[in-house]
Amino acid sequence: MIHNVYFWLKPDLSAEQRATFEAELQQLIKIDYLALAFAGKPADTEKRPVTDHSFSYSIVLKFKNMADHEFYQKDCPQHKRFVDTCKTFWERVVVYDTAALA
Repeated sequence: MIHNVYFWLKPDLSAEQRATFEAELQQLIKIDYLALAFAGKPADTEKRPVTDHSFSYSIVLKFKNMADHEFYQKDCPQHKRFVDTCKTFWERVVVYDTAALA
């Protein structure tokens, strides 16, 4: 299961707040039970009608199974810390959870 999250940060954040957000994202991608993890900003790719560069940051987390995803959502201390620390920094969040085709 792939958990894709896109964040639109508030435009008036300080450099310190942005640094805190990035540091907290870095902690999420270090979670040991993840199969894969990546965090980043929009790539400087060609502007096309189908390409959305409007978000500030994204994170992609691959879970080995649904149980790991459920633990992450409900009980993971790193996820709780991230949300508690950073929830005032964003104005919009979009999540796309994707399951592999059988």
